[in-house]
Amino acid sequence: MPRPELVIRTTREDDWAAVRDLRLEMLRDTPIAFGDTLERALTYDEAEWRTRARRGESSQQTVVVAIRDDEWVGTMACYVPDLATGPMLVGVYVAPGHRGEEAGITRALLAEIECWAAERSDTLRLEVHEDNPRARRFYEKLGFTYTGASRPYELEPGGLELEMAKRVR
Repeated sequence: MPRPELVIRTTREDDWAAVRDLRLEMLRDTPIAFGDTLERALTYDEAEWRTRARRGESSQQTVVVAIRDDEWVGTMACYVPDLATGPMLVGVYVAPGHRGEEAGITRALLAEIECWAAERSDTLRLEVHEDNPRARRFYEKLGFTYTGASRPYELEPGGLELEMAKRVR
């Protein structure tokens, strides 16, 4: 049986409800990974979700999603916090039933993000919580290396966000 086509695209304002649903799923699945809380996200109104969905249409940041058979199954975002440090990968999520090398979703999303980042810098950075070994191993497999920089994680349970980077051009 043929596998349903995977669509990778940026988000648009009219995607707001799907952006909201996927974000709430992300926060339920891996609360330490997104610098936000489910409780706070549940209070956001439609205007906030529309603003978040519109980020995919911006030149200063991007949000890409993976859609398979009309189901939103993954997302990644990237923005440039400042010109000196370059693009930062954030909001990385793939739904549990769609994870793994065979699915190819994470690599497809990352390829899109790397193209966007390469238009702006030589390097793509990210931060990963020290207590998220699955994500850390995966980023290492994709060619990211630790820079030695870290910062305190702003939410409970605390800990450190470890910086990793990868050359993209």
